[in-house]
Amino acid sequence: MNSKAEQHKSGGAGDIAKYALALALALGGVFAYLWFENWSGPLRSGVVVAGLLAGAVVFMFSTKGAQTREFLSESRFELRKVVWPTREEALKTTWVVMIAVAILSLILSGFDYVIQAAVKFLLSR
Repeated sequence: MNSKAEQHKSGGAGDIAKYALALALALGGVFAYLWFENWSGPLRSGVVVAGLLAGAVVFMFSTKGAQTREFLSESRFELRKVVWPTREEALKTTWVVMIAVAILSLILSGFDYVIQAAVKFLLSR
């Protein structure tokens, strides 16, 4: 477990400008998609993707972006430690879940039938 105790400093006005630029780039891509209706569909979609990617790149150069990169690298490191089930274990577990769901759905269906019959009986009096 990684237990670093560190104070995260804020980037100040420079980071705020980066956040604003990243947001403007992302919104600019969406605006271009909506504004240029005469462009072809793939081109319009490409403009949105380009705006989002450009915004993400600008964001990654901010303080929060550095923290995000650090979090993602630590997450990748932790994923290497996971013991993944074998194919056979996954199939067996899947079958158990499917059987349990089928049994519970039958039980709930039975309850529904009994309650429906009781309501019909009470309303017919």
